Amino acid sequence: MPLQIRKLDSSQDGFQQSLDTLLAFEAGTDEAIETAVTKILADVKARGDAAVLDYTNRFDRIPHGGAAEMSAFDLSQAELQAALNGLPSAQHEALQVAAQRIRAFHERQREELRSFSYTEADGTVLGQKITPLDRVGIYVPGGKAAYPSSVLMNAIPAHVAGVKEIIMVVPTPDGVKNQMVLAAAAIAGVTRVITIGGAQAVGALAYGTQTIGAVDKIVGPGNAYVAAAKRRVFGIVGIDMIAGPSEILVICDGTTDPDWVAMDLFSQAEHDELAQAILLCPDATYIARVEESIAKLLPTMPRQATISTSLADRGALIKVRDMAEACAIANSIAAEHLEISAENPQQWADQIRHAGAMFLGRFSSESLGDYCCGPNHVLPTSRTARFSSPLGVYDFQKRSSIIHVSEAGAQTLGRVAATLAYGEGLQAHARSAELRLKPQP
Repeated sequence: MPLQIRKLDSSQDGFQQSLDTLLAFEAGTDEAIETAVTKILADVKARGDAAVLDYTNRFDRIPHGGAAEMSAFDLSQAELQAALNGLPSAQHEALQVAAQRIRAFHERQREELRSFSYTEADGTVLGQKITPLDRVGIYVPGGKAAYPSSVLMNAIPAHVAGVKEIIMVVPTPDGVKNQMVLAAAAIAGVTRVITIGGAQAVGALAYGTQTIGAVDKIVGPGNAYVAAAKRRVFGIVGIDMIAGPSEILVICDGTTDPDWVAMDLFSQAEHDELAQAILLCPDATYIARVEESIAKLLPTMPRQATISTSLADRGALIKVRDMAEACAIANSIAAEHLEISAENPQQWADQIRHAGAMFLGRFSSESLGDYCCGPNHVLPTSRTARFSSPLGVYDFQKRSSIIHVSEAGAQTLGRVAATLAYGEGLQAHARSAELRLKPQP
């Protein structure tokens, strides 16, 4: 049975309602998951290592009767280096190249994040001091869903930011360790790797245990239990984001090989049945050619079933009036990944305000950004690109305001502050400022 992908036309009545329905996605709260996560976190907070051991042995099916001590889950730097050295040469080189490019990009980013100060005429000094977080935790999926690229994308910005301790947790179901993940940890400068996962790993990082020190922030993707746990510990620690399903939006003027565009749509649809892949194009004939390419190429995909479900349920081929309208719709969608596959992509990129990452020109496939271009692949989803940014060096730093008021400055600022404080009914605030005022002659 041929794939039925939704086709919309912006000139037709009811288009906006149809688009809203297409985009609607709310990560519903599963009560069973929330109940389980709440119990696990409370147990880890109360019992520490003992709880982490119990849950890890049970959920990850640790063989040979399970581990008796937390030290069994700690990997040495020597083991990480051995994993790197043992990789096939092509994988070893690809990881090194990707890491170098990711590091170079984030070092540029760090250069833009500077402390500063300035001195006013009366000698008062004001400014901002930027300092790195002390300790961060990085969650990395394990088992079948193993992502060495996510290790690089999460750990390298933290390292570049100056974080002293980077603690990586990664589950190893059935005791199986993914060697590329461990190799990526060695390249990225991860301080410590602990082979635990799930809500118990999030709890250990957030609360600390007898052997795991509490971190300041937890970043990285995970399953529904990990997402629920991150949501619950936010406030005790910082988190990067609660990511939704992956998204790609392609704006095309009809000049790109339709096979390329079809495969770009597949590249996100293969992630998850809930992933979203949308094409915006003003050329109806070209849209039909892309639909033909989808039908031709889909049977060749190993993840055909996942792609089919994603495209049928949440995908769309949308005819727009012109490229300007495509840009306006793209700003409304605020997609995680936006490809502008056109003759003059910069012309249209200038009209984009909301997107996690923009891929300009027909040779900039989104998949290159996932692995090795350099900018971070941890991006805002579910329209949060309207107010959120990609993961970066700034996520691993904080800013402290510097206020060094001179005696002369206290005379001017004190009177202003006292007036405002009395207006708010905060007499101690006012008097604190007034005590530093010199008597008027």
